[in-house]
Amino acid sequence: MSYYAYARTVVRTVLALVGFVMCGGGVHAVPASADETFVIAASPSLREVLERLGEGFERSHAGVKVRLFFDSGLSLRQTIAGMENSMVGRYFVGSGPINVVAPGGDELITRLEGKYYVLPDGRRPYAADQLVLVVPESLVEAPGSLDAISREGARVAVADRSRTRLGAQTDEVLRASQLQESLKGRLDVATDSRGVIDHVLSGQADVGIIYGHEAVRQQQRLRVAGVVEKGYQPTVHSMAMERYCPNRTLCEEFLSYIQGPDGQAIVRQAGYTIPAGKR
Repeated sequence: MSYYAYARTVVRTVLALVGFVMCGGGVHAVPASADETFVIAASPSLREVLERLGEGFERSHAGVKVRLFFDSGLSLRQTIAGMENSMVGRYFVGSGPINVVAPGGDELITRLEGKYYVLPDGRRPYAADQLVLVVPESLVEAPGSLDAISREGARVAVADRSRTRLGAQTDEVLRASQLQESLKGRLDVATDSRGVIDHVLSGQADVGIIYGHEAVRQQQRLRVAGVVEKGYQPTVHSMAMERYCPNRTLCEEFLSYIQGPDGQAIVRQAGYTIPAGKR
């Protein structure tokens, strides 16, 4: 074979391999390279737990750096939709193409699955919101359950059910527990979770109902007196692989990590509970 014929053969082979990888056939087998960036497009409400999960994944995957791109709601969907016609994804804030999507709640993932912006049937539930009872950190004795609150005549700070998901879920709990009548006149309605926290710290209310992950953020000032175990439908948070994820092997490893023992321990430490069926 002449030199030029050999060169043409090499070029054809390289182009064929590049086309194979770009079309997705070879992406599955690409290992994590040194200093590889792994980008998660996420809701800002999940910042703390995702930062912890990212740090844990980095510790177990040398050379991988997890970057979080925060956006929310429709903007996040538009961000991913903008990648529809790109084979390698778009770049954000210099971090790299999106690997995984982590919106707040599962509604957006369902929409993205319908548009095939994320791989269908590939969502991985990893965390669920949990309602907790909080009191000032310095308070030694406090009611640890809704029944105890009812018996002891405590005043309870709750979020407005017409304004927030927290308020709607709290109202759902009180209705299911049939405690609305016994707590009548003792419910201190705040605009949102921040208001609930302020009312508890100021003494306007004896105890407040907020999410566990919000209590973790306030652990220098508040402590969890009890957990609301039933009476409401927790919001489940899932992640899904972006359909043009540049390294599917690494994506699968990350999604397995968040559902594995190390990832789930981090989820609990961040104040969430484990979704039903994943415990």
